[in-house]
Amino acid sequence: MTIEEFRKKAEDDEWSPGWDEIEDAFSEVYGDCEPDHYGTVITSRAVFGGPEYLDGYSVYTSDKGYSHIVTFGMSELYAVEESFGHDFSKWGYEMTIKLKNEPHDKCIWAMDMMSNLARYTFKSERWFEPGQYVGTSLTPESLDLSRPESLITSIIVTNDTEIKTRQTIYGELAFLQLVGITTAEFEAVKNDRSLVPVLLERLRADYPDLETDMNRTKNYL
Repeated sequence: MTIEEFRKKAEDDEWSPGWDEIEDAFSEVYGDCEPDHYGTVITSRAVFGGPEYLDGYSVYTSDKGYSHIVTFGMSELYAVEESFGHDFSKWGYEMTIKLKNEPHDKCIWAMDMMSNLARYTFKSERWFEPGQYVGTSLTPESLDLSRPESLITSIIVTNDTEIKTRQTIYGELAFLQLVGITTAEFEAVKNDRSLVPVLLERLRADYPDLETDMNRTKNYL
């Protein structure tokens, strides 16, 4: 697409090329399956002075037994001429997570977590990449605070196992999957980062798409 073509399409106030790219990427896996969409409150968004840096989340139902969540807002969503033709679409990625055996209405905690991670990136200007991990050694607690008994307290970042990186008019758009891990696994990879691919490989033996199982008790390191 040329800049002239972009300007012509941008005359349509409803055109959201980045948003369309995300939905197109998921349609390659889920076909015509309609996701549930959870939009953030407009007045709470950062552009209006609020604390919310994402415009929303879509949740797809996988026939493999998990809910597949994707964010909207880490990449450029709307018709913004200044973003045209860059190397990366805003931060260059959207976040995803797959929650095993979780109905959509029980996934809100994961959206809240993604919101916090987005806020961290926008405020600190430090983005996430595959191979990174997020957690704490100080009083670790379940990612889902409504289930304090869960041993899943931290996350590893990797490329989504199903949704492929795309080249858009704004640049590269990747989909980074958040994978829940236990405190013991977090401590192991924190002490030896070379164990990250080992852990992911072992997890895939039981969780082929690296879905997060909040009921998991087995440690893979």
